[in-house]
Amino acid sequence: MDQDPTLKEKILQTVALIPKGKVCTYGKVAEYAGAERRARFVGTVLKQLPAGTKIPWHRVINSQGKSSFPEDSDHYQEQMNRLQQEEVVAMKGKINLQRYLWMP
Repeated sequence: MDQDPTLKEKILQTVALIPKGKVCTYGKVAEYAGAERRARFVGTVLKQLPAGTKIPWHRVINSQGKSSFPEDSDHYQEQMNRLQQEEVVAMKGKINLQRYLWMP
């Protein structure tokens, strides 16, 4: 099932819908894409995105409201910078899901 191109497409379409200033968790993206309990697959799909993609991967975070990248990594810094530019506030690396969580 991991090779299902329609599921991958649905995940990318769902991520593309997340508006500026909002975030969504891997699990919620999976749920909204019709792939409940496939949060890890969402991560796999996003990991495969080409450099320079227009898909707003940076708006997808884990269920604790944090980036899944190591704090000392370039990807972490890029994700936090992009979210900050969209006025998503992270306090000590944590984003308030009650305030910023996107629900379609």
